[in-house]
Amino acid sequence: TDTGDILYEMQADDEVPIASITKVMTLCLTMEAIESGQLSLDQTLTASAHAASMGGSDIWLKEGESMTVDDLLKATVIMSANDAAVVLAEAVAGSEDAFVAAMNEKAKSLGMEDTVFLNCNGLDEEGHVTSAYDVALMSRELITHKKIFDYTLTWIDYVRDGETQLVNTNKLIRSYPGITGLKTGTTSQAGSCITATAQRDGLELIAVVLGADSTEHRFQDAATLLDYGFAGWKVTVPEAPELSRVPVQGGMSPDVGAQAGESPKLLLEAGTTGEVEEEIQWEELTAPVHVGDVIGRVRYTLEGEELAQVEITATEEVPEVTFSRAFFYLLENLFSL
Repeated sequence: TDTGDILYEMQADDEVPIASITKVMTLCLTMEAIESGQLSLDQTLTASAHAASMGGSDIWLKEGESMTVDDLLKATVIMSANDAAVVLAEAVAGSEDAFVAAMNEKAKSLGMEDTVFLNCNGLDEEGHVTSAYDVALMSRELITHKKIFDYTLTWIDYVRDGETQLVNTNKLIRSYPGITGLKTGTTSQAGSCITATAQRDGLELIAVVLGADSTEHRFQDAATLLDYGFAGWKVTVPEAPELSRVPVQGGMSPDVGAQAGESPKLLLEAGTTGEVEEEIQWEELTAPVHVGDVIGRVRYTLEGEELAQVEITATEEVPEVTFSRAFFYLLENLFSL
């Protein structure tokens, strides 16, 4: 998921209904609201008549019933509750319609070009569509919010003081090594769907299966895709390069300190035997140089093919030489003798 590479695809851009996989985007916006302080997990929300009217998979909320954000998230993720998703949506944006508009804006910002959301929970509605590729994009976004794994990896939980049991709809969390989530969906139009996330040895994968003919087949297909990824690829993280100071022309200092950005995760085929090579390319620097200025790049290549680039930035200010600066510099040094 870090590199965004596609390891296998088939009909990845077909626009299709996706049922409750829709809730991946609902959860993205809800987690953003929690992290920004707009909502808190212990905050209590009340179900509107609209939320209580939802059909399909739900936890039978009654109009006026109250539940914490934490319990509503449990219900949405674990049980795929349509009514709980609407309560969260209304709390974030004021109404489901306003929330759906925000969902579509977020989809655009993530590059989801095959997507039109018409509701926040995935109930069948003509024109409510996305694609396997777009599902992967929003799944990748959701798992940047690490708190979501507390819910996606829960097998059984309870709300209403133990009165209502929630059993996770994603059976892979009981059977697939390294599974971390993420969301299932089933309707008559969408068929059986899943976006499955898993991690092993630093390699994070997302497998999306839409329109399977049975619940069992969606789990089998997702597991097969994940197996293919884990068997065929590996991740390596190169050590950060040791950098010397970099010459600066026309500056009050003859050189400047440098630091490289975070070392990239490099995706390699499992059978790769060649060495990843590191090449440092410097800019020709003329003062002034500011902290954070890009002054070079580290290129990582394998057998001549570029895998990644990391920027090198300046760690110090180097002012340009002027008469007044040079004069005061000489004075300082004179009096320090």
